Amino acid sequence: MATDDPTHHQLSTDPELGDWRVLLGRLCTRYATGDMATGAELVARVAEVADRLDHHPDIDLRYPHVSISTVSHDVGRLTARDRRLAVAVSEVARDLGLRAVPHDLAVLEIALDAMGPDALSPFWAAVLGYAPEPDQELADPAGRSPGLWFQQLAEPRTGRGRFHLDVNVPHDVAPERVAAALAAGGRLVTDEYAPSWWVLADDEGNEACVCTWQGRGGGDDDGDGA
Repeated sequence: MATDDPTHHQLSTDPELGDWRVLLGRLCTRYATGDMATGAELVARVAEVADRLDHHPDIDLRYPHVSISTVSHDVGRLTARDRRLAVAVSEVARDLGLRAVPHDLAVLEIALDAMGPDALSPFWAAVLGYAPEPDQELADPAGRSPGLWFQQLAEPRTGRGRFHLDVNVPHDVAPERVAAALAAGGRLVTDEYAPSWWVLADDEGNEACVCTWQGRGGGDDDGDGA
C-alpha cells in the first residue's frame, strides 16, 4: 500500500468523510434526494467532478435516493484518490442541500462452504454468468448482483447449511443490526470474530454473518469500534 493511502480506520474517522462508510473495501454513501430530478442533478454534478479528477465512482440513481461508491480499480483497494473524490462529492451534495443517509447502506455477499472450491468455482461462474476474481471470489461483471465467495472447509461439516449470507454494514450500525436480528427470533452462533463479523442463525439453523471492515485488512486491523 502506498504510504499516502489512507487506512480503513483513517477513512472511518476522517472529519471530512462523515457522509461515507467503508463497506467491503469501498467507500460508500447514500443521499436522500426526494425526487428523480434532484437525484439526476446530483448524478450530473458528480459526473463532472469525476471527470475533472479523472476518478470515477459507481452511481445508482433511484427514487428517492442516490447511492455512490468508489474504489481504485487499478490497484484493487482504497487510495487517496478515493478520499479526494469522496470529499468533492460531499461538497456537491452540500451545495444541493442534500442529506446523507449512510446508515441505510449494506452490501450483500453469498458464501459457500466447500471442501474443494477450485472444482466448484467454474460451475457457479457458468450458472451465474459471473467472472472469477482473486481469493476464489466470483463477481457479477455488471456489478449489480451479490458476489459469491468460497469458504474453505478443513473437513466435511454436517448439521449446518453450506450457504450463508454475509451482510456488510457500516461499522457503527453492526451492533444495532445484530441486536435487531436476535430480537426478531435469531440466535447468536458466535461472536468470537466480532467486530469483524457476528455469525447468526434463524430458528431452522440458516446462517448469516453481520460484517464490518474492522479487523479485516485495509492497511490496519483496528477493531476498537472507532
